[in-house]
Amino acid sequence: MENLYTNEKHTQILIALLKAHGIKKVIASPGTTNITFIASIQHDPYFEIYSAADERSAAYIACGLSAESGEPVVLSCTGATASRNYVPGLTEAFYRKLPVLAITATQPVDRIGHNIAQVIDRRVQFNDLVKLSVQVSGVYNDDDKWACEIAINKAILELKHHGGGPVHINFTTTYSTIYDTKVLPKVNVIRRISYKDELPNIPEGKIGIFVGNHKKWNKELIEVVDAFCEKYNAIVFCDHTSKYKGKYRAFAGLIATQESYQSPCCFVDLMIHIGDISGAYMFFSPAKVWRVNPDGEVCDTFRKLQYTFEMEEQDFFEQYVNLKEDKKENTFITEWKNEYEKIYNKIPELPFSNAWIAQNTISKLPENSILHLGILNTLRTWNYFEEPQSVLGYSNTGGFGIDGCVSSLIGASLGEPNKLFFGVVGDLAFFYDMNSIGNRHVGHNVRLMVINNGRGTEFRNYGHIGHNFGEDADKYIAAAGHYGRKSHLLLKHYAEDLGFEYLSASSKEEYLNSVKRYLESQITDKPILFEVFTDSKDESEAIRIMKNIEISTKGKAKKVVKSVIGEQGVNILKKLYKRT
Repeated sequence: MENLYTNEKHTQILIALLKAHGIKKVIASPGTTNITFIASIQHDPYFEIYSAADERSAAYIACGLSAESGEPVVLSCTGATASRNYVPGLTEAFYRKLPVLAITATQPVDRIGHNIAQVIDRRVQFNDLVKLSVQVSGVYNDDDKWACEIAINKAILELKHHGGGPVHINFTTTYSTIYDTKVLPKVNVIRRISYKDELPNIPEGKIGIFVGNHKKWNKELIEVVDAFCEKYNAIVFCDHTSKYKGKYRAFAGLIATQESYQSPCCFVDLMIHIGDISGAYMFFSPAKVWRVNPDGEVCDTFRKLQYTFEMEEQDFFEQYVNLKEDKKENTFITEWKNEYEKIYNKIPELPFSNAWIAQNTISKLPENSILHLGILNTLRTWNYFEEPQSVLGYSNTGGFGIDGCVSSLIGASLGEPNKLFFGVVGDLAFFYDMNSIGNRHVGHNVRLMVINNGRGTEFRNYGHIGHNFGEDADKYIAAAGHYGRKSHLLLKHYAEDLGFEYLSASSKEEYLNSVKRYLESQITDKPILFEVFTDSKDESEAIRIMKNIEISTKGKAKKVVKSVIGEQGVNILKKLYKRT
């Protein structure tokens, strides 16, 4: 019989990734739900398949075969209770750290609990059964394909991770009867590199190091990253939370957020991803991504992940610096600086807004001070403008909630009472966390700015889907009208009664007069709270301006099309384009 594969896209991906990772041994048990997988591989000469009608025995056969061969072994069974018979054998594999991959076929998981024949719940596993359990469903679009590839790569890599052990894939089928696929699809193969592995070669071209929210850098790490950049024509993409202050810093919030212009600087041949979650929402287009983190996790932020390096950042960069003897002229940093200057010099006068406040404040922050930014609107707008070299930035991008921005600022300020700590938050974030400024440990080194526009202005910004509802968004989406309705007295009395010095401004002129006190370089005899009243329309317009400073010919064309046919028409054209 001709070697034809099922037309189920996710099954094709599974088979392609098993082959790419060098997994060929399969113990197959009979059934209907797993038939598309087994029927697809049984005529593929790459696979070495054995039949076992008893799943309990199949799992133990896999243990013996894996232990003897030193290779991963796949188990495949149907739905119903077939997988339950794997439990003893997988438990054996767990404690012996044997790489057994149990692929249990299932009907769609949304059928669980509806008295549908042969549907059981495999979503929770025993603690000592498998190292990892993932759910893989059908593939119908690019997002599905990405999720499918990530889940299967992750499962396969876990077979030998940290000593190895069994892994579970709960694999949904559609019971397709069509076997007409001759060639498996191209798939993104992700590999994990540890200290004992041979390092892959770094490609020629532009190299970007993207730094998400990062802990404080020590001198040694900065020096080795700078040395790496010198040898490999690399630059370091940063926002306020990245904290890298080396020679090859590329503050990217302005260039990488232009919506009608894609800078050539944002296209890189390799992106090295370090740090944690970034709240900068920047656009980059890397050809490949290498993630470097001691956790070794498959974390594919840019959807181009090729390797995950399970090692400390300093060790990674030191190894590559030592591999290359000669230095080369770093043309990338020069290109970046020229691009930044070109766009920055085009910034027009902004309306009175969070963005204008950032523009007229951030460069004046006192030396060696600390800046805490609330999410989301504040972090975005302040990321358009670079902070002084000695200032370190923080934001709660981990859980990404507004509920603890002020408390985090106060907690940080307690750690270094002789250093100034500045915080900027919106009104909803402040009032959510307002009890924290009543804490009796609040020091005189705290400077808090509250941008009060009377609502969650994020939901009224022109690029947000809430903007489509206009004034109606205020009722429940943007939660307008709470907390005194922009009262000029409520927060003043609250702050002063708690021992704060209170400042306020409702215009550019008032702000420029009051901000001098807010930025006083010496610790004052009271903490300071500066309330600034802005308007949502001005906030939205400021962001629109900042994201459209540079517009390419292609960007202009897109804007014309969008203005003629609207957002819905653009989406229809995108779908038609994908089909052609």
